[in-house]
Amino acid sequence: MSRLRTIAPAIGMVLALSGCASATPTPSPAASTAATPAATTAPAASAASPEASATTAPSQAAAACTDSGKFKGANVNILTFNGPQIAEPLQRRAPDWECLTGGHVNVVAVGFQTIYDKALLDASTGTNAFDAYVFDPQWLGDFVGPGYLLDLTDRVQNDPQLQWNDIGPFFRDFNATYNGKVYTIPLDGDFHMVYFRKDLLDKDGVKPPATWDDYISIAQKYQGQDLNGDGQPDYGSCIAKKKGAQSYWWIISVAAGLLQGKGTNDGAFFDTSNMNPLFGQNEAMTKALQLYKQTVQYGPPDELNMDVGGTRGLFTTGRCALTMDWGDIGTLTPGTYAQDKTGATVTPGWKQVLDRSSGKLVPCDATTCPDAVDGVNYAPFASFGGWSGAINAAAPKDNQDAVYDFLSYMSSPPISGVDVTLGKTGYNPYRASQFQNLQPWLDAGLSKDAATNYLGAIQATLQNKNMVLDMRIPLTKRYEQDVLDTALAQYLAGELDEAGTEQAIADGWNQITDEAGKDKQLAAYVASLGVQR
Repeated sequence: MSRLRTIAPAIGMVLALSGCASATPTPSPAASTAATPAATTAPAASAASPEASATTAPSQAAAACTDSGKFKGANVNILTFNGPQIAEPLQRRAPDWECLTGGHVNVVAVGFQTIYDKALLDASTGTNAFDAYVFDPQWLGDFVGPGYLLDLTDRVQNDPQLQWNDIGPFFRDFNATYNGKVYTIPLDGDFHMVYFRKDLLDKDGVKPPATWDDYISIAQKYQGQDLNGDGQPDYGSCIAKKKGAQSYWWIISVAAGLLQGKGTNDGAFFDTSNMNPLFGQNEAMTKALQLYKQTVQYGPPDELNMDVGGTRGLFTTGRCALTMDWGDIGTLTPGTYAQDKTGATVTPGWKQVLDRSSGKLVPCDATTCPDAVDGVNYAPFASFGGWSGAINAAAPKDNQDAVYDFLSYMSSPPISGVDVTLGKTGYNPYRASQFQNLQPWLDAGLSKDAATNYLGAIQATLQNKNMVLDMRIPLTKRYEQDVLDTALAQYLAGELDEAGTEQAIADGWNQITDEAGKDKQLAAYVASLGVQR
């Protein structure tokens, strides 16, 4: 068994919740598959925030609290994603934090396509309707430079509640840090992985996919079979492909092993010598697009209009042999058809890699792919990076203190150690203790084998020397959500061929780069690739 299949550490002791928070019952494994938080009445939204605030009805613990605490009277606003994942744990935990501190949290949740623009508008116009943003750390390049975010470096390193050093070095030094200073508190760890129906593959003597060619072969084998015994034909592969629904990350995972072969610092988006887009016209991108489109043949008929919620539902009900997703699938399976039938593995790799000087594919060898395993260049993708909390530098000092304490509470080992095990939260593990303590995963309904396999696949990604870092430079949102997502949707719809798609991406990216300043963007990109793990 290769180092890419390293399993998680053994069982550790569970950290117990204390004080008021311990009175809040942990959701049952069956409840962990639910997606919708309890409905509540929200305070009136301001003119700058037309969306209604969504806060959870007080728990029994909060209802029993006295009106006191170090943040008594504080009323803070947090902007985040209306998944309903991501907002859910903030909403559910807010009353217990109020019980402990006397402060009140309003969670304003908006769509993914909206959150970046809304946060940037709030900060850049001086509206400052929000005291904090729980958002994508990819966007720090657009928020740190103008001074919109509070420097948290001293706070996090001197906060016994947060236990900063328990957070994995990658999440501390990459996700949370920009230009050497800490600006966010990690709440989530995100990596793409491939999930497979372990029961089917074991029965048929089929190994999990090591390469993307293997992935296609397995998908083809199971396409049209009844995979869950309901008498209906099912699907070999389910991959979200809907425009405007975060689907562009999937093509990055497919292309990564063709574009980056010499380690994380090599980069997968731009040539680090000249800022030329690697997603432009070259044989690697052509091959990645062709395979990505080929997966449509083995997916549900409406896959081009399906977001990740749809593909997750198909997989957990036993209707897909393979899927690619973040860590959520592993924690969504308890109580579903896929419970104890699911395996997880590092995203597949390739046996070829791009020669950047010629634009041609060349075989992997000790020079072109020095970390290849059995000739396969794995390049697992740290997709998105994990939802993180940042504090508005212009918020009132008392609100900054209160919202910092709430984010620290949410990330603290006793709280986050439970929330990352629940599929409804959208949070995935990012702390050392979350890999060492197996008991919370068992409490959430995973078997020991399933939990060990799941955590091992995440660790294998994190430890891979050729792990691909997500783009993290100024205007990242435009590069990915605007240009890449649009070109990809046009390609899948048949409006562009491979060459046209590659040209559209290259032209769009070059335009953004030129607008921002090529030298500035190149320096930011190269700096973003230096990370400790």
